[in-house]
Amino acid sequence: MTSDRAAFVEQRLRTSASKRGASVIPFIVGGHPSLGATERTLAALAGAGAPIVEVGVPFSDPIADGPVISQAMKRAIESGTTPAALLASIARVRAGVPAGIVLMVSVSIVERIGRERFVGAACDAGADGLVVPDLDLDEAPEMAACCRSRGLCMAMLVAPASSPERRRRIVEHCSGFVYLLARQGVTGAGSRASADANSRPNDAEEDLSRRVAELRSITSLPIACGFGISTRAQVEMVLRHADAAIVGSSLVRGMDGAADEHAAAASAADLLRSLSGAASFAQ
Repeated sequence: MTSDRAAFVEQRLRTSASKRGASVIPFIVGGHPSLGATERTLAALAGAGAPIVEVGVPFSDPIADGPVISQAMKRAIESGTTPAALLASIARVRAGVPAGIVLMVSVSIVERIGRERFVGAACDAGADGLVVPDLDLDEAPEMAACCRSRGLCMAMLVAPASSPERRRRIVEHCSGFVYLLARQGVTGAGSRASADANSRPNDAEEDLSRRVAELRSITSLPIACGFGISTRAQVEMVLRHADAAIVGSSLVRGMDGAADEHAAAASAADLLRSLSGAASFAQ
């Protein structure tokens, strides 16, 4: 694996896009339904073709997450999953997981542990980057520099309502990829990938196409689009414009009802294969 993990993440997305036309990035909650399941699921998702896997670090007050992911995080915390325990799990399986691993983590966790200490621990565990969804833009330069010092990528979120100036400032601090929100609000399956829940499907796609084009005019990084994406049709729509679609709640929900760790991993991998098939028809 390259020592510059930001470049590794970017290359994983570009290679996947060149082979398939686009990519599906799975999101899972670390420690849900158990740390053992997380380890098995990382390997299973990589085997199912995930270019990178996004792993949520459980947090007691996930402001951007809908009920499925919030409940999964609550259960993971109640079962004893801590940031340190999750990183130890990642370290145990890292050598056998060729996919990139990117942590989605609240800035509250990072600051409580200490920015340099957390980034260093993530790097030592084998993570390739961070997404810090609640990071204040004014704090982005310091966080980006800290990640850069360890070779990690840092992707930031671009909301539908972001002004041109804010978009420009955000992408300046991104590496690896840019995380474009498909819609305003919280995560969760069942919502249309759109900035306006009342818009017609064609309007939603036109809106997404416009916002992707706006980002492409100011950055050459891959653009991954997430929030509210759960169906094959939604994945196909997103991948006609962005480089990757991020799918989370539907994977987490499928793992909820699994009988054991093996079944949880298999459920996530099966859904990823099903949704990844949409990439072949997206272009």
